[in-house]
Amino acid sequence: MYTGNLIFLILILLSWVGLYKCFEKANIAAWKAFIPFYNYYEAFKLIEKPKWWFVLMIVPGVNILMYGVLGFNLARYFGKRKSSDLLLASFVPYLYFVYIGFDSNTKLTGVDDIKGKESSFIRNWVDPLVFAVVAASVIRTFFLEAFTIPTSSLEKSLMVGDFLFVSKFSYGAKVPQTPLAFPFAHHTMPFTTGTQAYLEWLKLPYFRLPGLGKPRNNDIVVFNYPDGDTVVIGAQNRSYYDLARTYGYQNMQNPNFVPEGADAPIGKIVARPVDKREFYVKRCVAIAGDKLQVKDGQLYINDKIAPTPKHAQHFYFVKTNGAVFGTYADQFIPNAGLLDKLDIYLDEAHMVDIKGDTMVYLLNMPVDVMERVKNIPGVISMTKMNSPLGQYDAHIYPHNPRYPWNNDNFGPITLPKAGATIKIDTSNICLYDRVIQVYDNNKLEIKNGKIFINDKKTNTYTFKQDYYFMMGDNRHNSADSRSWGFVPYDHVVGTPLFIWFSMKDVAKNPMSGKGALSSLFKNSKEGKYRWDRFFTYVTEDGISKSYFPYFVGIVIIWVGYSQYKKRKAKKNTAKS
Repeated sequence: MYTGNLIFLILILLSWVGLYKCFEKANIAAWKAFIPFYNYYEAFKLIEKPKWWFVLMIVPGVNILMYGVLGFNLARYFGKRKSSDLLLASFVPYLYFVYIGFDSNTKLTGVDDIKGKESSFIRNWVDPLVFAVVAASVIRTFFLEAFTIPTSSLEKSLMVGDFLFVSKFSYGAKVPQTPLAFPFAHHTMPFTTGTQAYLEWLKLPYFRLPGLGKPRNNDIVVFNYPDGDTVVIGAQNRSYYDLARTYGYQNMQNPNFVPEGADAPIGKIVARPVDKREFYVKRCVAIAGDKLQVKDGQLYINDKIAPTPKHAQHFYFVKTNGAVFGTYADQFIPNAGLLDKLDIYLDEAHMVDIKGDTMVYLLNMPVDVMERVKNIPGVISMTKMNSPLGQYDAHIYPHNPRYPWNNDNFGPITLPKAGATIKIDTSNICLYDRVIQVYDNNKLEIKNGKIFINDKKTNTYTFKQDYYFMMGDNRHNSADSRSWGFVPYDHVVGTPLFIWFSMKDVAKNPMSGKGALSSLFKNSKEGKYRWDRFFTYVTEDGISKSYFPYFVGIVIIWVGYSQYKKRKAKKNTAKS
């Protein structure tokens, strides 16, 4: 057992001893204090709070907050109304129960005399606010969580600047494995870059509640980033392992090392538990047991051509006569106006060659935009970018020259499935070593050309859980399973459900992406706000129609009706 778990258990038992004495003072059968969960039922009944609140004491993570709620109200009920007492009761309730129970001067007073002895701020705001935090934590942990699309991996299905809710009940919500955390923060404290927002003193085993099913082919899935078990604080948006392969593990030990393209040193290295790893969102293109292969940019699943997402993007070499998409003077100066009209992001447009008036650009775009670009005056030809078969890319999984794979020619590979057994040897172990060691939690060693798992020599392995292959619709500009391998089922979080707000990034759309106030009166193409994405449901092909006009209409009707009722009430009052 973890030391922190043992300490937490001792604190719980101490709190029960305190409840035993509190129950004695309240003329409640004291033995009830030692009956798990029934003791909380009796405690909430004593302090005149809804008795069903005891159910929240069963929920990991939330129960820690609820202990504070119980302590806060129990202190008030025993006459401890000073701010110092209420703070202690909220933050160290386990020990405060003992203090209340064993202090001979502390008597049961109830809350009838509370008026005039406790500030209205505590009475009217603190108590309801604390429970609001608890209720919101329950919703966030087990049902819906707010999420922002941070990268262009799924453009143009889900876009940078989409604010949405993620359904955690779709695949079954995960019980928090590190429940001691700051409310509403994921892994880092708000307004900081590296202050940890959780404590690992208490750790719980992986457990998932029943859901509506498992990820299916083509589902858009939110998951904990598998490579995110180790990160460098100064470059959290980049894979630590990819940085180490590129610059050497020795450089990663130097907190002052600055990788190419970075603005600051990498800083310290930190490890993160599964539930505190970064959230990623990709399309699940293959599920456990599927055979996957990418040939010349075309995805095949089980030897059949997989459907291409409606908004899938690829890079194209575009040859032009003249500076159609930008000029070059010491550096590339893009034609920001034209790129913005085509909704081609500024950081996904490059100039790769120039010979006199002939220029070659590299532009990332979906098929419908590519067709429009073809017809632009000055465009001579277009060629889809394609890494040739056999061209080894060290950034591509499994990062081994024995498998010379790249973004456009990858595999074939069969995804691990729970209970499936495969043959392993020193030539293919690189495909599964991280699965065996990190995700399935085994000891793996190679000695004298022999493989040992948990100190036993073997040439087979049986997988403990299902694994998935996640890929971005932005096929040439996505760090996905082609980069870091399989996604274990215990990393799966949920699926995007509903977009409630969407706005452009001025760095990507320099023309239409600026003007927060002026854009209020512009349409989705010309302004910062993508009105057509407000209040839309996420579908397999992108989004549904916008329900924003209906929402606005309902608000107007509700406000109008409220004003009507107020005026009518005033008239009736005046008449009487």
